[in-house]
Amino acid sequence: MKRALTVILVVLLAVACGGRRGRGADGGQADSLATETPEAPSADAGAKNPRTAKADTISLTNYKNRLPQEPIFDIITNMGTIRVKLYKDTPKHRDNFARLAITHYYDGLLFHRVINGFMIQGGDPYTRDTSRVDEWGEGGPGYTIDAEILPEHTHIKGALAAARRVGSIANPMRESSGSQFYLVQDSTNCKHLNGEFTVFGETIGGLNVIDRIARVQTNRFDRPERPVVIQRIRPNEQMNKRALEEEQRALEEAANPTEPEAAKKEETNPEEEIVVEVQTELKDSSILNGRKLKHRGSKKSK
Repeated sequence: MKRALTVILVVLLAVACGGRRGRGADGGQADSLATETPEAPSADAGAKNPRTAKADTISLTNYKNRLPQEPIFDIITNMGTIRVKLYKDTPKHRDNFARLAITHYYDGLLFHRVINGFMIQGGDPYTRDTSRVDEWGEGGPGYTIDAEILPEHTHIKGALAAARRVGSIANPMRESSGSQFYLVQDSTNCKHLNGEFTVFGETIGGLNVIDRIARVQTNRFDRPERPVVIQRIRPNEQMNKRALEEEQRALEEAANPTEPEAAKKEETNPEEEIVVEVQTELKDSSILNGRKLKHRGSKKSK
């Protein structure tokens, strides 16, 4: 009996120990896999992060009522500041550029394509990563913008325009890149771009900075040998405030129109009218008298 009980205990212990080894091995394997191959975050994980999205919303809300219809932004680079004004009649591009700038999207990106005598191009998020240098010029926020090509906005020096994929097959609607833009350095060499790309703003300060950037040394792929960094793009608070005040003043004047200046000029004092008439009569009379006297004088001479 004792021998039978001993055999049973040995079997139970063996099963128990075997079960623990199995769980231990499986558990160890699971821990190892979790450590060595963590789940890779998606490329747009930041955009889907509720905290990031909330911060962006707050930032945009703060600026919503502080920007005029044609806001002014400073593109601050390691080679100087370029000040641009965005056009109100290209609202999709204006609002997109403002949103990306205000939410710090452009901070730290490069001017990755520079051609002296032509233009400078930047705004590609891939330029944050030097290991993806072969892909520079292909990045963006994951969407495109409908074309807003207007004949009155041409490629003048300092024009701010949206980059895009070229070709009637690749991009028949001429939709713009979601973030990449370029600044015109030479209007003559960019004439052929008129009517083909959306121009949504212009440089109002820092044309010399565009020239300075355009003259940097580049490689055979038109990439600067030394990084030209967009440190940040921000609204110019002072100039936007002044422009917004002028817009509000114009709206108030339109809502409460005053008498036109022409109407004021037409309204004259009755006494002034009498004086004018008397002066006119006297003037006419003197002219007539002068003629009569002259006529009489001529008779006497005969």
